[in-house]
Amino acid sequence: MLLTILTVLNTILLAVLLARAFAPRKDDDRVERLVREEMANNRRESAQSIKDFTDQLLKLTDMNERKLEQVREVVETRLQALQEDNSKKLEKMRETVDEKLHSTLEKRLGESFKVVSDRLEKVHAGLGEMQSLASGVGDLKKVLTNVKTRGTWGEIQLGNLLEQMLTADQYERNVVTKQGSRDPVEFAIKLPGRDSKVVYIPIDAKFPKEDYDRLLEAQDKNDMAALEESVKALESRIKLEARKIRDKYIDPPHTTDFAIMYLITEGLYAEVLRRPGLCDLLQREFRVMVAGPTTIAAVLNSLQVGFRTLAVEKRASEIRQLLVAVKNEFGKFGDMLENTKKKLDSASKEIESAATKSRTIEKKLSKVQELPSGVKPELIVDESFSVPSETFDEDIIVQ
Repeated sequence: MLLTILTVLNTILLAVLLARAFAPRKDDDRVERLVREEMANNRRESAQSIKDFTDQLLKLTDMNERKLEQVREVVETRLQALQEDNSKKLEKMRETVDEKLHSTLEKRLGESFKVVSDRLEKVHAGLGEMQSLASGVGDLKKVLTNVKTRGTWGEIQLGNLLEQMLTADQYERNVVTKQGSRDPVEFAIKLPGRDSKVVYIPIDAKFPKEDYDRLLEAQDKNDMAALEESVKALESRIKLEARKIRDKYIDPPHTTDFAIMYLITEGLYAEVLRRPGLCDLLQREFRVMVAGPTTIAAVLNSLQVGFRTLAVEKRASEIRQLLVAVKNEFGKFGDMLENTKKKLDSASKEIESAATKSRTIEKKLSKVQELPSGVKPELIVDESFSVPSETFDEDIIVQ
């Protein structure tokens, strides 16, 4: 509203200015007086309009405050009622939940106590088994501390691997591979040589447990001096065992120019591989290849593939002869098929001739009417139709 009033005043002033610009000079005083009176009237009207607008704004503000107060009171009343209703419902829900929770808790606790009781019984039984296992571990420790029994354990493990990967005629146990020696190697893989002779690959299982245990103990204690000493002791022991294998078992041409040292644990095999240049030294100086439980399986698998290749080459001539015989028999079978085809063609022609004669007879029979009463029917046979005896020769049909 105030903006409207200001717009009107500006319009009036603009009109006055225009009137003064274009009106004669003698009317300036009168026009100025009229403008002043009009402006005074406009100020009074504007003041009155502003006062009326302010009064209306105050009334509207007061009315809005009263309405907001009423809305606030209604909302508070509704919220209080809603809170009371929610409190009652929550109390009922709490009672229901407490009741069900109590019953469920009792049930679950009973089941849990039963499960715990069963588990305790099983734990008690397991403790007995653990005691027996502890005694078994003690026995195993005694076995591993004995050099002879430890070697037997490694021999059994290697024997199981060879039994799984190779056939019984592809390896031997406790065989003397070096001429003039009395030291048998634990296992030797048999390879075919010249003049139907056998060439052996010696395999010996080793387990230097004491040196390996000292190395592990030094690693656990982080004792660098003891670790370095145990590493050197392990290297010396492995070299000593490799020298023994070379001196006792390698004897070309009765054996291959190398042997295999089988380390029966993966940890020991990994420690040997970690020593820089140790495996190369064993192969170069002692002609010994080191293998662990995993790599020995790969070596045996490659040897098995070689055995199969030799078997295929050995049977190649027999397969060739068999193929020649099959080729000859197949040629005879082709001739038999050709003869059978000719006989079937001949039989087909005879059947077509018989079908033609059958149609001729049907045409003649179609002209025959019913015979008079008292006349016996006689078979009318065309003497020109004759079926050769060889047409239904059973030998031809069977063949």
